[in-house]
Amino acid sequence: MARPQNFDTDTVLDRAMDQFWTHGYANTSPAQLAEATGIGKGSLYNTFGSKRALFDVVLDRYGRFGVSMAEDYLSRPGSTRECLREYMRAAVDLDMASPVRRGCLAANTAAELGGHDAAVAAVLRGIEERIVATMAARIDQGRRDGDVDRSADPNSIASLLFATSTGLRLMAKTNDAAQLYRIIDAALTVL
Repeated sequence: MARPQNFDTDTVLDRAMDQFWTHGYANTSPAQLAEATGIGKGSLYNTFGSKRALFDVVLDRYGRFGVSMAEDYLSRPGSTRECLREYMRAAVDLDMASPVRRGCLAANTAAELGGHDAAVAAVLRGIEERIVATMAARIDQGRRDGDVDRSADPNSIASLLFATSTGLRLMAKTNDAAQLYRIIDAALTVL
């Protein structure tokens, strides 16, 4: 008979995410995960199967948060430019608020694993596609509302802004918010 879980799964996933986000997949040991989550390695493996399986759950969770954040900011009232500016600034602000500037877990994972791990690359591509689609829908709404030029290509602009946002997350490791805000404002001149 299996023993019942004596921990909150969401808390464990958040703590594991912090470890992977701070140290990367390869540099996060099972011992670090056990210490950070407060549960034994055996319980971690019994619950999630392996370090990789735990990482996969964490990356999916991070992706769902990122998509939800985009959907939230881009559905708010205001012009398309205002919504996109607030969304991109919010991501920068999250990076700046962290005691350790870690950038974006998805971008960090792409750099570490994306080139040689097809499963991870597929998950990352899925996150990107959902966020780009959310941005493109907001840009298309702006075209209909008249605050974005009707000749603008929503998908191309959304892809450009996603790439800019990803770069900003990396730059947040070494730059201040004011510099990153200036880049956001320059990027939004494409609208």
